[in-house]
Amino acid sequence: MKRDAVILGIESSCDETAAAVLRADGTILAEAVFSQQQEHAAFGGVVPEIAARAHLQYLPGLVAKVMDEAGIGYAALHAVAATAGPGLIGGLIVGSSFAKGLALARALPFLAINHLEAHALTVRLPGLLPGAPPEFPYLLLLLSGGHCQCVLVEGLGRYRRLGSTLDDAVGEAFDKAAKLLGLPWPGGPHLERLAARGNPSLVPLPRPLLGRPGCDFSFSGLKTAVARAVALGQAGPEDIAASFQAAVAAVLADRAAHALDMAPGVTALVVAGGVAANGAVRAALGSLAAARGLPMLAPPLRYCTDNAVMVAWAGLERLRHGLADPLSHNPRPRWPLTELSPLAG
Repeated sequence: MKRDAVILGIESSCDETAAAVLRADGTILAEAVFSQQQEHAAFGGVVPEIAARAHLQYLPGLVAKVMDEAGIGYAALHAVAATAGPGLIGGLIVGSSFAKGLALARALPFLAINHLEAHALTVRLPGLLPGAPPEFPYLLLLLSGGHCQCVLVEGLGRYRRLGSTLDDAVGEAFDKAAKLLGLPWPGGPHLERLAARGNPSLVPLPRPLLGRPGCDFSFSGLKTAVARAVALGQAGPEDIAASFQAAVAAVLADRAAHALDMAPGVTALVVAGGVAANGAVRAALGSLAAARGLPMLAPPLRYCTDNAVMVAWAGLERLRHGLADPLSHNPRPRWPLTELSPLAG
């Protein structure tokens, strides 16, 4: 693949409509994200039908915008990539159908991207972080509103899940705790700001599975403890928020430590997903990585949440190995990383 090859990436798996144009060497020529928060805020969460309609409304204009900012015409594209799962099926259909239509019209390769793989590969985008991109294998903590997993990233298409949540995803736990504290949706950023004014040691909240073998997670009991602390008035909202955030950070660091014990020889501890934007979580995982003599790598904050740059980059990684997908590829609301096909040989 030529270094000046250009790919269009499209992301529409949940409540962000996004498009990006990347060159094969990793240069980001243009990117845009439209957040649907206003459409869903009144409902306290994402409404799938509203999300799908918003993608349908905004995606064509967003793609036109990034193509114009990139300064290229559609004839200059070499491939089109779109998230094809996991996610909300309505949004996945909108984004992948748009990409397929463009690929068909321009006789371009189409790449159906696994959203989780896109998160896993983001830190390999050249120039995104100081230093050289990490080599395989590395340990990934995927922390978002829908996912909480420890994954050994052994290579493109080669993923081994070491542990996952037994109940709530960590981002979901943040949102639910924030709601209990009377904070607006999405709750994670609001809770972090509130926690900055509180005492993280004041409320004795549990640390689920701390010290247990393996690297599975559990957050439902912690959420219940927050509900009880609020109901009993054990402390002010800022102290409960700070104590909750400290408990989550401690649990994540403990689970990551166990995962590192299960995966000797990794080159880095990588954190991705929306919760990777949380400062306390980054600090706890950074301390763990430093103690193990490893770099802790996390994308810049704007690439922790859903975006099309990661989709386009995952497309480039796959295209570089001669991979593409048929236009008959169906979007999948559930698509575990372990079901991706590894490269031959």
